[in-house]
Amino acid sequence: MTFPSIAEIVAAHTGGSGSPTETAVRVADAIEARGDDGTWISVVDREDLFAAAQELESRPDAHSLPLYGVPFGVKDSIDVAGHRTTLACPDFGYIATDTAPAITRLLEAGALYVGKTSLDQFATGLNGTRTPHTIPRSVFGGNMISGGSSSGSALAVALGQVPFAVATDTAGSGRVPAALNGVVGFKPSRGLISAIGLVPACKSLDCMTVMAGCIDDIDRVFEIMAAPDDDDPWSRARGPRYDGRTARIGLPPLADLEFFGDEPMAAAHVAVRDRLQRNGEAVVDTSLAPFLAAGALLYQGPWVAERLVVFEDFLAMQPDSIHPVVREILRSGEKYTAVDAFRAQQRLQELRAEVGRLWRDMDVLLLPTIGTTFTVDEVLARPIECNTALGHYTHFGNLLDLCGVAVPMGLTADGRPCSVMVLGPALADDTVLHVATALAKESL
Repeated sequence: MTFPSIAEIVAAHTGGSGSPTETAVRVADAIEARGDDGTWISVVDREDLFAAAQELESRPDAHSLPLYGVPFGVKDSIDVAGHRTTLACPDFGYIATDTAPAITRLLEAGALYVGKTSLDQFATGLNGTRTPHTIPRSVFGGNMISGGSSSGSALAVALGQVPFAVATDTAGSGRVPAALNGVVGFKPSRGLISAIGLVPACKSLDCMTVMAGCIDDIDRVFEIMAAPDDDDPWSRARGPRYDGRTARIGLPPLADLEFFGDEPMAAAHVAVRDRLQRNGEAVVDTSLAPFLAAGALLYQGPWVAERLVVFEDFLAMQPDSIHPVVREILRSGEKYTAVDAFRAQQRLQELRAEVGRLWRDMDVLLLPTIGTTFTVDEVLARPIECNTALGHYTHFGNLLDLCGVAVPMGLTADGRPCSVMVLGPALADDTVLHVATALAKESL
């Protein structure tokens, strides 16, 4: 199921063939029809949603708003004033007094807030099963996980309930669930979208992301959300726009890619690479080694301790309120010392320099978004191992200060979603989105 694009919704609302209220009815009906499937943690009451749509219609400037009446979801680790933020931990939850600036920009642009989407508790996980609520499943069935931590954001878009949803990404949370549900997941360069109002998992790495059914919708939402924010110490301005030059696409040796024994997934990815070369794209060879080495630092190094900056007191006072796997991960951060942290930072800086030299010869790097898929039962049986496999190609993204987008590329031979990830250096967002757009067109 697909929702009309943002352009189609706005055109209907401004042209009179539809209205924000009619769209609100359709959204409320779609969510109600699914019942508790793990997509949403909370939704705006039907009457309040209609009232918000009617208020929007009454604005004098309504028809000029770029997101006039476009519904959207927000990951439940991001504040919306008057609504509860829980991070999938009811005992941690609170009523937000302020709305995150990035969400405020969407509302001011005419977007219609629908509710809070599900996540792995405390945004700790890439699989979507670490929750006290209903575990969501991928739209592709087969008891396949929806991915995490932004599980509900991807699912809400894939189900056609909203055309876009706001998510987050620390280690792949905005890309892995997109891949598992066949939608686009965009992780911009850190700091381009204000992170104020986001309860951080790892504050030095976190960024807000966008999921949508198409890259044009990503572009439209990103243009609105991206803005410097003096209150965010990681904030920065956008880099140069795409200059029209042919982008050089880096491809690591096939032998260096890991598909965890998943031959259909490997074959689907190889087909994408072969198509690139047949189409005469500017393909260059590159190394994957420093990227993977950086990724290994994330959960095998002291960055896991950064989660305790926010959750240490709650872990000490209410450990039983935390999901057992999440609790284990948080406690693992207690073993690291300051020496460990400096040692890891120094090693990461070496890897950043090595990767920086690779960017001299390529503009983007093309990888699988995920190497394989898992069922809910497989993840519950092997929670850490499966999660590590899911983040094989995403863990290093924020550590190396990259931007990236997960692009659906059809299905594997056995009917599962295939997704590729286009990565670029910091502030190369426009180039990354340009290459992703070309890839998406080829997959049609």
